[in-house]
Amino acid sequence: MLLKLLAVLFLSSGALRAQRSTQDAFMLEYFQRRILEMEERLIRCDQDIQKVNQRMYDMSAEMRGQVGTVNALKSEIHGYVESLATRVDRVERDVEYLHNKLPDTSSVEISDSLLDQQVQETQSKRKAVITAGKECSTRLSGIKSQKILKKAGDAVGSWLKDPTIGSSKIYFFSGSRNNTLLQFGSLKSFTESNTSKPKVIQLPRPWQGTGHAIYDGFVYYHNADTQNEVLKVSLVNRTVADRMLLPTAGRIPTYGLTSHTFLDFAVDEMGLWVIHADPDIGGNLVITKLDSKSLSTEHTWDTTCKSRNAEGAFIVCGTLYVVYNSHSGGRSSIQCLFDIHDTIWIEDLPVMYFPKGYSSHSSMHYQPQDKQIYAWDDGYQTVYHLEEVKKLLQVT
Repeated sequence: MLLKLLAVLFLSSGALRAQRSTQDAFMLEYFQRRILEMEERLIRCDQDIQKVNQRMYDMSAEMRGQVGTVNALKSEIHGYVESLATRVDRVERDVEYLHNKLPDTSSVEISDSLLDQQVQETQSKRKAVITAGKECSTRLSGIKSQKILKKAGDAVGSWLKDPTIGSSKIYFFSGSRNNTLLQFGSLKSFTESNTSKPKVIQLPRPWQGTGHAIYDGFVYYHNADTQNEVLKVSLVNRTVADRMLLPTAGRIPTYGLTSHTFLDFAVDEMGLWVIHADPDIGGNLVITKLDSKSLSTEHTWDTTCKSRNAEGAFIVCGTLYVVYNSHSGGRSSIQCLFDIHDTIWIEDLPVMYFPKGYSSHSSMHYQPQDKQIYAWDDGYQTVYHLEEVKKLLQVT
């Protein structure tokens, strides 16, 4: 009897264990299935988060592009407004000038032919608002000779003298963007720079392009990272003495073959100038006479000389001479001029060729003291001696 009871208890215990094992397996399978479902949900959630992040990134990039477009349009509109304001100012000045010169139509009846004659006379007088000095009795007739002094610095740059203080110092600007220039005591020390150490001058702001000017102890240049800001910096204390914005300038390069220069400063017997190209007049060059003391605009002329295929220009006695070349680096030649006094006609100008150089000029600066051109030809510092003839007065 006892054995039967023990057998029954053993069988019952085994059945209970088997039942519990089945329940445990079922629960384990249930938990595993739930964990797999949660993992799948987490994967889908992670994928959804990645999609959202990608959409946010795309939206951010699109917004940055739109902001950049808006800023570009804003800058363009600002330039148009400045250009329009400048041109309106010019028209107002011309109208006021004509109004002061013409007689009162209420008391005198003026015929159309007489009015046209007076307008022509007014325009002729307007071109000569700045008088030329006695030293401007000759005009450029050709390039007499070429002298290559040395090769130094980058492929582009400029080198200058100050024509106002009788100094023989040479100023050396290497590259199209920098804030360090070198000062040599003389042309001889410049050519023999291996044996003489130049003075290093640090400017407060970097320059842009190669169209700088040295005048009366100051350096004038295009302030880098600005469209058309002109800086006047003292070479003595190296501080900004004055600054100005040149209206309508800085939107396209001054010369089609010298893309890094947007403002090209020039010095001649009459003072300080700046040359730039204006897309509103077909990309033609514009010359502006500056007052070097106050850095104000004395007068502006729209010229007929194209910026396309031009590599440089210089001004002699108020006459702009534009130098052209080819993209492949051919032979430089003067093919256009603009005289503010109308004493030189384009018909009097034969095409003047420069002696064959290396590639193309990145800067050309006239030195009125020497009557020479200081040029930078593919890293070579070059001097061109000019040939002049007596200027004949035009009879009109």
